[in-house]
Amino acid sequence: MAKKSGLSADDVDSLRSQLDGGTQPLVWFTAAAVGMEAGRSAKVLSFTEPEEGDFIQVRPTGSKDEMSFSPAELTLEKPPPRKKPAAPPPAPPEPPRETEILYPYVPEAPVKPAAPKPKPAAAPAAAEPAPAKPARKPAKGATPEVTVTLVAVGEGEWTVEVLQGTRRAVRPTPVSPAAVAQAAKLLTPEVAEIVEGVLNAARAQQLARVEQLRAELEAAQKALEDLGA
Repeated sequence: MAKKSGLSADDVDSLRSQLDGGTQPLVWFTAAAVGMEAGRSAKVLSFTEPEEGDFIQVRPTGSKDEMSFSPAELTLEKPPPRKKPAAPPPAPPEPPRETEILYPYVPEAPVKPAAPKPKPAAAPAAAEPAPAKPARKPAKGATPEVTVTLVAVGEGEWTVEVLQGTRRAVRPTPVSPAAVAQAAKLLTPEVAEIVEGVLNAARAQQLARVEQLRAELEAAQKALEDLGA
């Protein structure tokens, strides 16, 4: 089928006029229509604004779906009717079959089979141990279980460890308390509350140490002044 030309600006104006008059005009799909057979008809339903891209709303014949197409994918040229396929030629007559002569069946006298010779008794075989079942392997492509462990050590210090299945993927590695606090906020409120409690205790401990060092520094400064420095 020859490729149909798309809708011109005059064609679009004509279709608009027919819609305004209460008529749903027919259009046909061109070879440029994506997903549609060229020559299939459709009813124009509406136009969307602005007139850019696929702004013509149509319903293909035999379908309840409303689809959008561009002017290049539609045409007002009705395709010619399709020609019916020619009937296949009649099959040639089968050649006459040859006549078969059937002879009467005469059964042969049955032959008595010879008695089987007794087999020598076989020595009892030693019982073989049952083969050990192979260890069950994880399914191919299955993702191993990953365990991430955060541990608070020392005064406000943290480490993280990662196990992939039973294999240690990441050894205990120091992480900053700020990173731990930020990660805990992204998890459940219970985890964030527990981590915040540990961090508050570490802050209080460090604050007490700062106060102690400040007092020791003031005492040392006073002793230095008493020595006339």
